[in-house]
Amino acid sequence: MDCRPHCGACCIAPSISSLGKPAGVPCPHLLADYRCALFGKPERPAVCVSLRPTEDMCGTCREEAMAHLTRLESLTHPGS
Repeated sequence: MDCRPHCGACCIAPSISSLGKPAGVPCPHLLADYRCALFGKPERPAVCVSLRPTEDMCGTCREEAMAHLTRLESLTHPGS
């Protein structure tokens, strides 16, 4: 599966500790069209490189992807 155009859910919903990015906040490298400015570059965080789009994660639309990733973030957040 390819990334859905104009989605960016995986760059907003989860926290990215290596960047100090909290959950629910857009990554500072997220472009206006919801693409990653670091895609394919060596400085892209390992967690981002390992995250691949799947039907389970992305659902059928951006809203489903955001809901799923937000739920996963809350389930894996320390102290939850």
